[in-house]
This record gives sequence, C-alpha cells and structure tokens, in this order.
Amino acid sequence: MANKTKEKSYWPHLILGFLIIGMTLSFWTVKSANSIPVQRVNDYMMRYQLADMNINDIKEKQALFDKSYIIAIDAKSVTVPVEHSKAKKEERAVVLSKGKNNFVYIIKDKANNLVSDMNVSFLLTRPHTTSEDARVDNVPYENGKYIIKDIDIQKPGRYIVELKAQKDDAIGYLQLPAFLAK
Repeated sequence: MANKTKEKSYWPHLILGFLIIGMTLSFWTVKSANSIPVQRVNDYMMRYQLADMNINDIKEKQALFDKSYIIAIDAKSVTVPVEHSKAKKEERAVVLSKGKNNFVYIIKDKANNLVSDMNVSFLLTRPHTTSEDARVDNVPYENGKYIIKDIDIQKPGRYIVELKAQKDDAIGYLQLPAFLAK
C-alpha cells in the first residue's frame, strides 16, 4: 500500500478570508458615504440641475433685466486677490461682521429712478454647502431701499451674497463674494 500523506490546503481559507475582507470593506464604504451628506449648490438661487437645464432662459431674462435696471449693494467691501489665479486677478468682496448683519440693496432703472415694485429674494450661503443658508423671500422695500435685517453670522470664512430681483419677465441676479474674518 502506498503511503498516504495528508497535505493541508489553505486555498479555501484564503478565498473565504478575501470574501470576508471584501464584504467588510464594502459595508464600511457604504456606511461612511452615507454619513457624509451631499450638499446642493445654489446657482441662480435654484438647484444646479434646474440652472443647467434652463441656462439659456436665465441668460435671456438676465439680459432683459440688465437693459432696464441696475442693482447695487450698499455695504462695506474691499478688493481682495483671487486665490489660485495665474493672472493675479482681484475682486470686490463684502466684509461681514460677527453677529447680526444687515444688507441694503438699491435697484434703479436706467433713468436713475428708484424701483419699488420688484419681487426681491435674498440668499446668504457658503460655497459648496447649503446647510447654513440664510434665505429671505419677499424682501421689504423701505425708504428707497430693499433691506434685509438681522442675518446672524457666527462662523468665519467665505460666503456668497446673492440677490434675485424680478419684475414681469425680467429677472436680475447679483452674486458677490463675502467673508467674515477670524
């Protein structure tokens, strides 16, 4: 009779181990992806999908607005360099203060007359997140100005100040960078 030696094969254990590691890593990936919420961007004060689908219509209404009206913000602003710009660009940025902030907008027609019957919306947001948005629909008109009062800002960093003004078919957008220093 032949001498039978029992050799142990580790291949089934190795395959089973790889399957367990793969399933564990898959579970961990799904769990960590669900714990970090996806934030939506507010392009033109709407979801970016809607802005992408209707960009031609938005541009037409913006051009119609720009033919007749001018939007200006009455706020402290400074010229700051644009980060990561090869052309050494600069832009105007609104300076925010910690605590309650007021935003004052003036809308005039091309004849330099104040316009009081606009439907105005305001949005203060941070880049790449919507979790801390401060939105005001139907901004009140007082003494020749559209005034947004008592917007509380506590976290230092970059912000975007947006205004949307609508009259009939004309819709104007004003989007300015802003920051709160540490």
